[in-house]
Amino acid sequence: MHVHEQTRPADSPIPGVAHATWAGQAEGLAQLSLWRQTLAPGAATPPHHHDCDEIVLCLSGWGELHIDGTVQRFGADQTVTLPRGRDHQLFNIGPMPLEIVAVLAASPVAVQLPDGSPLELPWRS
Repeated sequence: MHVHEQTRPADSPIPGVAHATWAGQAEGLAQLSLWRQTLAPGAATPPHHHDCDEIVLCLSGWGELHIDGTVQRFGADQTVTLPRGRDHQLFNIGPMPLEIVAVLAASPVAVQLPDGSPLELPWRS
């Protein structure tokens, strides 16, 4: 099947992060994953990196990217580019949910914590 329903993000074990994998290995992809996430106000992703590039499209809300010792703010209709291997973390800094779509250049996506240990994702990638 080549046409798929876009499910709404569901709560995950990561506090304040809801996730839906829209496309990945289960859909026959080896080089791309498509994720939709919602971060509740004050929530953040764990600090992490992966061995593939990532593009994050902000649909609504206000976020903050922490990468390479810098902090950059972003909002709706902005794109965040994350080169492979770079530790990064996304924060919701607004009063509303931060709605994002992420495209990752791998499927499945292997994710590591900054110390290099694996971060087991609580969802399929």
